[in-house]
Amino acid sequence: MIDIRLLRENPDIVRVRLMRRGVESSQIEELRRVDEEFRQAVLIRDDARAELNRLSREVQEAFKSKQADRAALLRSEAKSLGDRLSTLEADATSVEEHRKQLLLGIPNIPDDNVPVGESDEDNVPIRYWTPLGGEATPGDFVLPEYPDWCRVPHWEIGTQLDILDLERAAKMSGSMFPLFKGGGSRLLRALTSFALDRHTDDSNGEPFEEVRPPTFVRTETLTATGHLPKFADEAYQIERDSLWAIPTAEVPLTSMFRDEVLSEGDLPVRLTAATACFRREAGSAGRDTRGLLRVHEFDKVEILAYATAEQAQSLHYEMLFRAESLLRELGLVYRVVDLCTGDLGASSKRTFDLEVYSPGTDKWLEVSSVSWFGDYQARRANLRYRTLDGSGINFCHTLNGSALAWARIWAILVEVSRQSDGAVVFPEVLAPYLGGRRAIRMGSNRLV
Repeated sequence: MIDIRLLRENPDIVRVRLMRRGVESSQIEELRRVDEEFRQAVLIRDDARAELNRLSREVQEAFKSKQADRAALLRSEAKSLGDRLSTLEADATSVEEHRKQLLLGIPNIPDDNVPVGESDEDNVPIRYWTPLGGEATPGDFVLPEYPDWCRVPHWEIGTQLDILDLERAAKMSGSMFPLFKGGGSRLLRALTSFALDRHTDDSNGEPFEEVRPPTFVRTETLTATGHLPKFADEAYQIERDSLWAIPTAEVPLTSMFRDEVLSEGDLPVRLTAATACFRREAGSAGRDTRGLLRVHEFDKVEILAYATAEQAQSLHYEMLFRAESLLRELGLVYRVVDLCTGDLGASSKRTFDLEVYSPGTDKWLEVSSVSWFGDYQARRANLRYRTLDGSGINFCHTLNGSALAWARIWAILVEVSRQSDGAVVFPEVLAPYLGGRRAIRMGSNRLV
């Protein structure tokens, strides 16, 4: 949630920035009004508490002085004030809860560098990369030519090679749940091991600590990242146990140190995790949901960090480069997109998306979002650190990125790796994770 002090001290600036995100001015004004009610309720309650404490002391002094009549009078006055205080405390709690619910519904304040826009149509591509041409600006980028055999959609290739079986998956679980087979399953496992090795290896920079978090979490855990209450319809809930299936490893990793105070000397904390992820894709009506383009369950490797405000921006770029590095090793054509204010996730301060070109669908497919949340999530999770100079306790900044989500990467790899005879030959970098075998040929779904 946003720091309410910013709204108190700079209401016009906060209003302008939030309205860029589509927040109604009336919503901001309601929060200001309820915050003022809360502050007044707390002031009245605290004054009553102080007065009750004063009366209690006077009662004791009257008894000590053997002034029974005065003591009785003061006790009666204290009882009356105590009854009123109970009402004042209930009022303050009620207004505080109202304010909290309003805060939970307010998105993060975007960074000054975020492009202003209304939808994904206003997102800004900032650079492209191809295996042969390297990095290119949007004005200089030329899409590589792909042979016709690479312009076959992955769901057709997967069926031909018997490595993807969407029909049997639908029989078991319903549509948009994939089933990988043979070399297709091995490819998925190889991608996960490949990414985890890169993130945990200190030869690639400061390593990330590997964690295997729970797949099901409590409501407060999902609330801490901003997924609740806003995205309740997108999540899978196990009502009997009051648990939710995680939509991303970001959720449990953000709460790993919830309600704790870290030391500034331990920051930044770098974590990585491979998990299954679950999303209802409730808003996917009218969108292309064929094959692996949108699925309810997928595997993903996440990188996440806690940092100080001073460390956060450079760490954001470092995490983006990590995700890009994986795409470069895999030899995939991609672009980096700076999300505009109208397309930012609710919790995000700034987000870069990585989109890879799919020749089989002729689309740019998002495969990673690398986000800086400022202290927005940390305020929800009560995630703090103590400064080294002893000057105080501050909220951490949190950052996370998909590095990478595999459903679409899998899909694009089988398209770009396809040969003229229908076989697929995967990138050399994956060979150590595929038992030294890289190809799947027609007539068998095994790697050879």
